[in-house]
Amino acid sequence: MAVYLSEFIYEEARKYLEENIDVVDNFDHPEEIEAIILRVLPVDAKRMDECRNLKIIAKHGAGCDTIDLAAAKERGIIVTNTPTANSQSVAELIVGTMLDASRNITAAHNQARDGRFTKVAPKEMTGIELYGKTLGLIGTGNIARRAAEMLTGGFHMNVMAYDPYVSAEKMQELGYRKCETVLEVIEQSDFINVSVPLTPETKNLIAGDMFNHFKKDAVLVNAARGGIVNEDDLYEALKAGKLRAAACDAFVQEPPSEKTTKLYELPNFVGTPHIGATTEEALQRMAYDAVDEVLTVLKGGNPKHRVV
Repeated sequence: MAVYLSEFIYEEARKYLEENIDVVDNFDHPEEIEAIILRVLPVDAKRMDECRNLKIIAKHGAGCDTIDLAAAKERGIIVTNTPTANSQSVAELIVGTMLDASRNITAAHNQARDGRFTKVAPKEMTGIELYGKTLGLIGTGNIARRAAEMLTGGFHMNVMAYDPYVSAEKMQELGYRKCETVLEVIEQSDFINVSVPLTPETKNLIAGDMFNHFKKDAVLVNAARGGIVNEDDLYEALKAGKLRAAACDAFVQEPPSEKTTKLYELPNFVGTPHIGATTEEALQRMAYDAVDEVLTVLKGGNPKHRVV
């Protein structure tokens, strides 16, 4: 009996895991593997069949788009995630990138470093405030709600939100104005945050003509998954000034670079290499949560956060 550990996790959590079960980092003997803990590793039906004694796939994080959930369900394999462990960290990154994009922080740093300014407080670095503006949420899960709490509490922003799975009554309880379409959010928001999983329905959710409906001073943030916002269309929109700025922590090809996306050519774009959940605190919480789910299932118990 063994657990396959695809990548590094918080060291103390790994030690705790190793005290209870054998840990392997290869598939040399897939028949011995009863659990997989993963961060970005793809696990498809073929891999599940190779690991014929597999009982649980535990995601170290929230999104399960690299796991074939239908195949897991068909084979009776439990899939779990850690839906709240990284919410604070990702939400803080969302707020941080909104501030960065609205105040030209990265752009100002780069140009100052290169000696391109001839005076202090250059006019071209004029920013905009978050205070009192309208925040648009596309998706209202744990991360989006935490970001909204910080932005309403700290910057007194108004919130409108699109989420077809949340009722108008619940939206009202949260203090949000419910929108029936993504377009409605885009047309009326100053800052737009994307926090939805990548599915066939959300792929290219923001693309094409939709970029003609942003406010000229709007800031778009995607710290969810690459592919939800069409990168080529975002590039053209930013270049044409159809919105003020954008920040992404997730890309179609990762890790991102100038070779994988044209967005880095633009001064009004900020891109980070999927670091939303990469804080000491979140890594610790996610690791222990994933390990606990594995040990619980292998001992015959019921996991806390079952996806399928």
